[in-house]
Amino acid sequence: MITLDDISTAVISLIRLGAVFRFIYCMICLQSAEEEQARYRKRAKNTVVFYVIAECIWQIKEIVFYYYNI
Repeated sequence: MITLDDISTAVISLIRLGAVFRFIYCMICLQSAEEEQARYRKRAKNTVVFYVIAECIWQIKEIVFYYYNI
């Protein structure tokens, strides 16, 4: 039986992998595209911000589950 905790663990794993690959992709494109450096720098920054927000949401979920003993 798949529980809510299993699903949330899978989703956060996908978010982590996606953010890492997106950041690496932006860094590779940043090196190759001279005229579009500002665009890829902004995309990389937005990827990091997204990852930090996703991790904060994950931690808030864990705190709520711990508090209510779910």
